Amino acid sequence: MIKAGSGKGNIAGTYISCREYERLPYVFKSRNHTILMTHLRLVGEAVRWLRSKYRCGIVLSEQSCSSGETPDAVGWKGRNHSVVIECKISRADFLADASKPWRLDSDCALGCERFYLAPAGLISTEELPCGWGLLEIRGCALTVTRKSKKNLRTVTGFANEMNLLLASLRRVEVRIEPQTITDFLKWKNRMARYNGGTLPSGLGSSESNLYLSGD
Repeated sequence: MIKAGSGKGNIAGTYISCREYERLPYVFKSRNHTILMTHLRLVGEAVRWLRSKYRCGIVLSEQSCSSGETPDAVGWKGRNHSVVIECKISRADFLADASKPWRLDSDCALGCERFYLAPAGLISTEELPCGWGLLEIRGCALTVTRKSKKNLRTVTGFANEMNLLLASLRRVEVRIEPQTITDFLKWKNRMARYNGGTLPSGLGSSESNLYLSGD
């Protein structure tokens, strides 16, 4: 439990759970306006950055693997190159992250590249774990304050990533039953069904998987 400080409005002096504290808004003030920055918004910014700026073909948010690690956002590009982003809205949340098992034993952690994303000024580069990068958000602008090393993932970390992906696929399969996930992924089968059983003119029968290509 954490005792909320006077900066948290009407909850000052009360005790709240760490999960509740993490979701409290961070107040960002600029010369012209004030923005409430929540953990949920940071996760959304991380997902958008991975998709648009880092050009990850697959992006997942807040999904768990067998080690217990649940990255706020993780994306894959090229030849299985993974990028993890952890979003921190408070100093307490950032400092607590260091005591998690996958931080104490980084060999089992996810991510070829690893970043923290936080409001500008919340985390200094000197506090970052070895090899980690830092993304900062100021208003509506997200900037790379420090780049991550690109070779942080180990064989164990790769296995944990595969566990996360397979678990995510299984959740999709449960939701689309009785259709199989193979049929669901074959988009041309769906196109043919919508078109009365035949493919629309101009569509071939072969389909390439661009996510398996190199950078």
